[in-house]
Amino acid sequence: MLLTADKRTKLDDTDDNLFYSYPRFVTHVDEGFIQQLTDLYRERLKPNTRIFDMMSSWVSHLPDEMQFAHVEGHGMNQEELAKNPRLDRYFVQDLNANPKLPLPDSDFDAVVNCVSVQYLQYPEAVFSEIHRILKPGGVAIISFSNRMFYQKAIAAWRDGSEGDRVELVKRYFDSVTGANIPGFSKPEVIAKFANLPSFMQMLRIGSGDPFYAVVAYRQS
Repeated sequence: MLLTADKRTKLDDTDDNLFYSYPRFVTHVDEGFIQQLTDLYRERLKPNTRIFDMMSSWVSHLPDEMQFAHVEGHGMNQEELAKNPRLDRYFVQDLNANPKLPLPDSDFDAVVNCVSVQYLQYPEAVFSEIHRILKPGGVAIISFSNRMFYQKAIAAWRDGSEGDRVELVKRYFDSVTGANIPGFSKPEVIAKFANLPSFMQMLRIGSGDPFYAVVAYRQS
């Protein structure tokens, strides 16, 4: 089992729809993180492809100069998604209540998820869905920092170090395997901090939000 029942629990176990019922038109990470993420998208995404922005909000952090064939959005707040200018279409769904995505098989070239993976109570089911909707060779980019809505993050995330969280997301990718499922490529970890002397980075003095991304490709 990927996670025991106690590791999936949240401090606030009330309906997630209530928590996300009002819009939050803010960014949950700093400008340094956002720039790192946009640069990574610029490097790994391709123009004129189909993108699924999972657990999105009013901004997607996609490069302004890149045009895509279609950007599908998903999230928990209708108002936030409606304000996002990069989304061609969107839907609202609580993945903890229903991880099955209403999307066709092998329909997207990329799936991106920004600072939201910590809230998934059944990540193995969601990552299986990511695999299902990706085209063979398609990329999944899961990015996160050390910020979170603490009361809504699962225990496995809250209780772990930053390194533990990286390993946890790698395990999420690795969980998608089976006799007839080729799964994902070996997850690649990207970790970046502000351009400061190493001793300051170690002490986290003025370093801003750390940037982590775990990237993997659907194997054909």
